[in-house]
Amino acid sequence: MNLRIRLIIMNFLQFAVWGAYLTSMGSYLASAGQGAHIGAFYAMQGITSIFMPALIGIVADRWIPAQKMMGICHLISSTFMLALAYYAFQTGTHANFGILIGLFTVGIGFYMPSLSLSYAVAYNALEKEGMDTITAFPPIRIFGTIGFICTMLLVDALGYQTTYMQFVVSGVLGILLGFYSMTLPACPINTSSEKKTLVDALGLRAFSLFKDRTMATFFIFSMLLGVALQLSNSYANPFITSFQDNPEFANTFGANHANALISLSQCSETLCILLIPYFLKRLGIKKVMLMAMMAWVFRFGLFGAGNPGGGVWMFILSMIVYGVAFDFFNVSGSLFVNKATDTSMRSSAQGLFMLMTNGIGATLGTLGAQNIVNYYTENVDGKMIGDWSSAWYIFAAYSLVIAILFAIFFKYDFKPEGKKTE
Repeated sequence: MNLRIRLIIMNFLQFAVWGAYLTSMGSYLASAGQGAHIGAFYAMQGITSIFMPALIGIVADRWIPAQKMMGICHLISSTFMLALAYYAFQTGTHANFGILIGLFTVGIGFYMPSLSLSYAVAYNALEKEGMDTITAFPPIRIFGTIGFICTMLLVDALGYQTTYMQFVVSGVLGILLGFYSMTLPACPINTSSEKKTLVDALGLRAFSLFKDRTMATFFIFSMLLGVALQLSNSYANPFITSFQDNPEFANTFGANHANALISLSQCSETLCILLIPYFLKRLGIKKVMLMAMMAWVFRFGLFGAGNPGGGVWMFILSMIVYGVAFDFFNVSGSLFVNKATDTSMRSSAQGLFMLMTNGIGATLGTLGAQNIVNYYTENVDGKMIGDWSSAWYIFAAYSLVIAILFAIFFKYDFKPEGKKTE
């Protein structure tokens, strides 16, 4: 089978697994009486990302080829997601918080490393074929977003947005991907027998990137921007669904099909991914990341001002700018890390990028957001009702401050073709 097609299938399934529950899990938790803990569940994605991608990346660099490690991660993750669904089926609204989040933690703990491994697998395969990752990867990565959209819409169409069945969809797809991953092109492992320091032996050399001022600044601001990454994934669905309790908006399409409306965000992603090579090569990483930061400002601000009725155009515009906010940060950052690091530790470096963004950053963001949302809203009959606008405006203000600081302190720029400017 053609290499591009094989990588397209990998990316499609990789993000289809995540799309089944990422945007709708909040609504399920609210309906299951766990609305006050939505932030805790999404924070577990960040907490496990603090150490799991780095540890699994070490294993992939030194002992188990990345494509096989990716398959193992998906098989373990999917098993626990299916176990979560079975437990939720057995207990309904009486599910124990500790057991529920425990099963989810193990499941997401093994899923998060698979994200960085999927990048490492794709980059390795493309480079083996002599392809330029900057131009060849984005059109392949698009199909990951398409996979995410497909499962979002499937969950919406089947009426699973507020039920545990979204985890069943994720688990089944994850098992398929787990076995498929084993068939992907082999990735190299570091088999060198030379004497190494303890840091090298543990595969922690990626942290040496912090010795470089430019890389340290890049990772620090990646962490600060990572705070915003999961906020709309955590709360967009419960927020839009809450309009069902307002007679003015109760019968609108958006209030009753939040996932379908939110899927416009992922549609925007498919277009923005194609723009990355153009902007990254011509503007460099600094300007591209600044564009992402400002897009987050508009993403949250438009949520605060809009509604699913006459103000639905603001929701739609918020979905459109999401593509810039997410892709121009996540995909461009990953490409930058791949180009700026040595081949011997690329899996570890990608794991470090994941740690700073979806790990530390996302954890701080979701825990902080949980306190803000709980302050302005309350769980009423399975829905989060209250002053959502104030919460979204706070998130927008935070993103604006980070953008201003980044513009001031990140002095060094990088362009993929090798040009570096002060």
